[in-house]
Amino acid sequence: MVEAAVADVDGLAAGRLEIDRGGPSYTADTLAALSAEHPKATLFTIVGDDAASGFASWERATDVAKMSTLVVVDRPGVQVALPSEFAWIRVESPRLEVSSTDLRSRFVDGRPLDYLVTEPVLRVIAERGLYGTTRVGARS
Repeated sequence: MVEAAVADVDGLAAGRLEIDRGGPSYTADTLAALSAEHPKATLFTIVGDDAASGFASWERATDVAKMSTLVVVDRPGVQVALPSEFAWIRVESPRLEVSSTDLRSRFVDGRPLDYLVTEPVLRVIAERGLYGTTRVGARS
């Protein structure tokens, strides 16, 4: 689905690094591998405010902070307390009142998904029967 979602977006590419590596996946390992593959790249670790608030408990959090710029996406009007031992860039994004569970339910029920997922993602869901239905990618 990630490949379908970013296929037509300039500057974005889906990677299989973590899938191909297998086993447990840690951000620090992924950043080290990406840095080795792209030594001149500037890497960012972008997380939601909920994940950012618990960042200090991540496996090798200090390494992640050294290898990448930490970016937290805040909910509009609300800023959570972030671990002060790390430098953060804050970004506020529009709040969408939708969850992955809601998206799956909407898909199965045939309700519209306009502006929530792209047409290529809808096709992948339908082609693979991911949510127990064969609904074709047409939007309602």
